Amino acid sequence: MSDLRSAQLNELETDALAELVNLGVSRAALALREMADEEVVLTVPAISTVSPEQAGEMIGGARIGQLVAVEQSFEGDVSGRALLIFPESNSLELVRAVTGTEATADQLIDVAPEALCETGNILLQACLGTMANMLHRTLGVSVPHLVRGRAADLFPRAPKSVVLFIYINFSLRGRRVRGYIALLLDLPSMRTLKELIDEFIRRETE
Repeated sequence: MSDLRSAQLNELETDALAELVNLGVSRAALALREMADEEVVLTVPAISTVSPEQAGEMIGGARIGQLVAVEQSFEGDVSGRALLIFPESNSLELVRAVTGTEATADQLIDVAPEALCETGNILLQACLGTMANMLHRTLGVSVPHLVRGRAADLFPRAPKSVVLFIYINFSLRGRRVRGYIALLLDLPSMRTLKELIDEFIRRETE
């Protein structure tokens, strides 16, 4: 736990990260609007730094059942995994909103993976790209892929890792869908991110 405390963002750093994430989310909303041909509102109500076990519990732990996530790896000064996560029922609501269909769950089986991957790619790339640009760094990002499992599967026990856990709300075609972005980092990457955020804060306040 002391390792996690040493990697925790302070209030000023958390506010700065929230600013960067909200910039990325705003860009993603514009891209999703073109994709869905409908206004998309994305908001980020909270960001926290937690352990993998805590991240799993924040999603609902064993109680929530099956989860669907779009996963991308990223590499650079900061490396790790990025996940856009939904409970399975919420993921289908998002697919209905993005595609503009009222199809049943069975009818969505064929289109859901592609729609979710495209949505996740837009959102994760926008957030990661904006963070990298504003922090004056570059990131290499992998092709997105869909994963399914319980919280423990998405957040395996890793004592030397940290999760940046970001709540995200979608509003599209009258539907409201809650999802989560999780950035899984090892401790060296998390400490580097803290340093980069501190540099960003100094540049912005000079």
